[in-house]
Amino acid sequence: METVKNSDDKGFRNWLMQGAREIKGTNEKKVQHHHHWWQVMCLTGVDYFSTLGYQPGIAFLAAGALSPIATFVLVLVTLFGALPMYNRVAAESPRGDGSISMLEALLSRWKGKLFVLALLGFATTGFVVTITLSAADATAHVLENPFVQQYFHFIENTWGMILVTLFLIGALGAVFLKGFKEAIGIAVGVVIVYLGLNLVVIGRSFYEIFLHPEKIFAWKEALLNYPSVEGNPLMMIALALFVFPKLALGLSGFETGVVVMPLIKNPNRIANTRKLLMTAALIMSFMLIASSIATTFLIPAEEFRAAVYGSNGEIIAPAGKAYGRALAFLAHNFLGGIFGTIYDLSTIAILWFAGASALAGLLNIVPRYLPRYGMAPEWARAVRPLTLVFTAVCFLVTIIFKANVDAQAGVYATGVLALMTSASIAVTISSWRKKQTARWGFLVISLIFAYTIVINVIERPEGLKFALFFIFAIIATSFVSRVLRSTEVRIDKIVFDATAQNYIDELAQEEIRIVTNRQESGDVEEYRFKEHEKRVDNHIPSSDPILFYEITPGDASEFKGKLEICGADVEGYRILRTKAPAVPNAIAALLLHLRDKTGKIPHVYFGWSEGNPASYLVRYILFGEGDTAPVTREILRKAEPDPKLRPSVHVGG
Repeated sequence: METVKNSDDKGFRNWLMQGAREIKGTNEKKVQHHHHWWQVMCLTGVDYFSTLGYQPGIAFLAAGALSPIATFVLVLVTLFGALPMYNRVAAESPRGDGSISMLEALLSRWKGKLFVLALLGFATTGFVVTITLSAADATAHVLENPFVQQYFHFIENTWGMILVTLFLIGALGAVFLKGFKEAIGIAVGVVIVYLGLNLVVIGRSFYEIFLHPEKIFAWKEALLNYPSVEGNPLMMIALALFVFPKLALGLSGFETGVVVMPLIKNPNRIANTRKLLMTAALIMSFMLIASSIATTFLIPAEEFRAAVYGSNGEIIAPAGKAYGRALAFLAHNFLGGIFGTIYDLSTIAILWFAGASALAGLLNIVPRYLPRYGMAPEWARAVRPLTLVFTAVCFLVTIIFKANVDAQAGVYATGVLALMTSASIAVTISSWRKKQTARWGFLVISLIFAYTIVINVIERPEGLKFALFFIFAIIATSFVSRVLRSTEVRIDKIVFDATAQNYIDELAQEEIRIVTNRQESGDVEEYRFKEHEKRVDNHIPSSDPILFYEITPGDASEFKGKLEICGADVEGYRILRTKAPAVPNAIAALLLHLRDKTGKIPHVYFGWSEGNPASYLVRYILFGEGDTAPVTREILRKAEPDPKLRPSVHVGG
């Protein structure tokens, strides 16, 4: 019975950790399934295209009759700003690292790591709130459907909204527990149906405008009477630029488009990613302009209004019927209740699955950084445990915001715009270093996005506060994980040059005695003194040869690395020299390697360190060196539980 239970537990662990083998490593990522670019476009498109559910309403509330002009400005920024910018990101980070890896290369050591953690905080903010906000918006569309209002009115309360939203998020997580293949299959179906239904609604709306040309004249009249414009085209453009930050959410989807690049089939992954970005941008540009014209011309202004709440949260004036669902309003009005309900179901489906691209982005980007920095457990390399963690975080965020779409909008905008601003800066710096003509254009794009995020933060400061909370949480948990994992061996591979290999081969016939040394002058007097000191302090027989081992501390912010050990000879004293992120780990790795290759238990010799143990611990965590002897022994103890097989550590002096 116990055997069956252990077998079941092992089977569950293997299933849970299956993804770790698929994405493990830092250079070549292996993904179980690869797909055509247009299929992956649908995965990112569920987020990008789903904004049609609310973007026309946002545009009208921000710009009124100027909505089509403001939307045209958004399309120009999409095609001539975001698109070339992310084409460049795709070319420079083909493994799906996104703009974060481009900025990581600009800063070295801990500065670079902390910068990446901050960007990951913004990325987590954007992606997590994409999931929660989209699910909450899907819930809002459920509750606003006439049939639901008639037959399921009992869920029209705060807890009803929260429970429905949690169910949708849980269902999304369940799809990803099944696998990426299933997620992409669902995304393709959802996107095709949703875009097809939107074409029907927009086509019917333009037919209505054709039948009633007075709608066009009414819009022109509204433009002429628009406050502060007075028919001046330049003022119209200026006001459209002024309200652009409120429409910038229509640019969401580009970052996930490059983050999920590893899912696209090779060869020509970069070229196919550019096809993905171009096709998605063209489809969305057409849909945005067409939907803005249709909704502005055909929907009365009062139907766009938001609900008005009293000081105690009670509704003073209900929201208009087109608030947050302008195209759905047209679908019900011009195509009937049955078609309108079908359209609502399609909108609910794409809003629910809009979180799929965000979750895919999180599952792709987190394992590329935190485990490599030693700032996450090894299970963070696997898809399924991360899916469970992020689903739980989304549950918490939904409960905190009470599944309220408006309450999450500022946070969502901050996360998305921070990523796009960082991408524009990364591309600008890259092109500037290469002295390319395009650098001036990228500089303008960077200024546009910088202006956009500054305005967003001023108007919605809660977004920055929430992002800072995520940044603090990621940095704090990352450093706790780094401390807990610091006594792992942390060396992936050891390579010896010819001289070093000869020394090892000679030692295989004798007792293996390694003397650690911090190189000072490097002359024969230093090694003669060190040898005498260690032989006296540790009673090493004069007939036994010793091998010095010198380690130069490298980039201590790197968690793992490869040891390249070179041999040196100083007037008969044999020395192994290398560079490593952490000195004790490099010593332990060599000892274990020698034991495995020679079948002998090696001995290593240290001197006592003078100083405060606590300060040595901090130095070890941050700089990779400290009180080396006890840390080396602890690493060996964890790596080899059997004392009889464990390399021996000697401390004398």
